[in-house]
Amino acid sequence: MRNDKHLAIQFRKQEKSYNKISKELDIPKSTLSDWLSNFKWSSVIKEELTRKASYIAKKRLRIYNKRRKILWEQWREKARQEAKDNFSVLKNSNLFLAGLMLYWSEGDGKIENGQVRLANTDPEMIRIFVKFLHHVCRVSLEKIRVYIILYPDLNENKCKEFWSRASEVPRNQFSKTQYIYGKHPTRRLNYGICQIHMASRQLKEKIFVWIKLYQKEFMRA
Repeated sequence: MRNDKHLAIQFRKQEKSYNKISKELDIPKSTLSDWLSNFKWSSVIKEELTRKASYIAKKRLRIYNKRRKILWEQWREKARQEAKDNFSVLKNSNLFLAGLMLYWSEGDGKIENGQVRLANTDPEMIRIFVKFLHHVCRVSLEKIRVYIILYPDLNENKCKEFWSRASEVPRNQFSKTQYIYGKHPTRRLNYGICQIHMASRQLKEKIFVWIKLYQKEFMRA
């Protein structure tokens, strides 16, 4: 028997993996497989090594997820603290209060999805909310997306042009139009429903803090 094959068998009996044996003896894993795969005890070792590797991988994943969760919570807490620090100044802005009240009444209320969304049929409400995002929240206009919901009898191009002028968001930032089909496919909403949306868990954390702070402020007044 080749001496290196003899050593490979001994290393395998010590429950070393093909990777470790290959590195120590400088032998390709394909060769090791030819030498060792027919041994029943080698198959048992393989199963045990696979089980241990799976356990270690799961343990590492749990540790990673736990650390990631802590880091995300620290990041969200930082956003909440920034919102508290800025509120005393922002509350004196009419645009801030208008945008906040619009979101409180019309905005997406699920903080977990990280989507800042508001839908309405009133172009002035849409205009104010976009200005709130851009001028108060310092959101770049390029990050704001628009999508409209229409009945089939409404002209898509005409409606997009209308909402682009109202929101001041370019048409190339409009998502695919959705249509309402049902018992009344020709019921009119003039220009449909417009939704302003952007992905930002950080901003959503701030908006929720501002709403709570405003509620307390209003109750004290």
